[in-house]
Amino acid sequence: MTKAELIDLVQDKADGDFSKKDVAALVDATFDALGDAIRGGRFSYPGFGTFTVKDVAARAGRNPKTNEPIQIPASRTVKFKPSPKFKDSL
Repeated sequence: MTKAELIDLVQDKADGDFSKKDVAALVDATFDALGDAIRGGRFSYPGFGTFTVKDVAARAGRNPKTNEPIQIPASRTVKFKPSPKFKDSL
C-alpha cells in the first residue's frame, strides 16, 4: 500500500467528510507523532502491537561481491511485536 492509497482508504472510511488535503495532513501528523513516540523508546497500540527501539551490536560480515570480511558497525533499529489479537487475524 502506498501513501496515496492509505489517504484514499482513510478518506473513504471517514465517509468522505474530509478533503483529501485534510486527510493527508492528518496522516502525516499521525506518522510524525508515531516516529517521535518510537524515538522515545516505545509505542504501543492495543489490539495492533508494540514498536520498540532495538540496539544491534557490531558484528562481522562478508562483502558478497568479493567475499572479503568486513566489520558491520553497531546500529539502532525498530522492532515490531504484533498483539496476539492482530497476529491471530492474519
